[in-house]
Amino acid sequence: MTLLLMLDFFEANGISPKESLGPHIHTLESLIKKRINAVMAVIKDIEKNQTKPTAAMMHALFEGEDPSEKKPILTERKQTAKTLESELENWISKKEAQKSQESKK
Repeated sequence: MTLLLMLDFFEANGISPKESLGPHIHTLESLIKKRINAVMAVIKDIEKNQTKPTAAMMHALFEGEDPSEKKPILTERKQTAKTLESELENWISKKEAQKSQESKK
């Protein structure tokens, strides 16, 4: 039974016991190394672009960093209290300026 399995293996893989396996094994080895290198590159890319940033965010979340220590990215502008009259005067002056520019053209 074992001999039959061995003969089937040689026939299925196109290997003859009379031939040297040197070049076949080296080409197979180089193909496997190329694929392993490609897989390693993909894993490194995933680690760099997905795993590390996510882990850093999770770490910051669970560490409970105080957000007041960080400088805010956006700041709110303080609005001055404007009256309706001042807004109306501002709007009228803008309209007059536009009309004077149009008449100069």
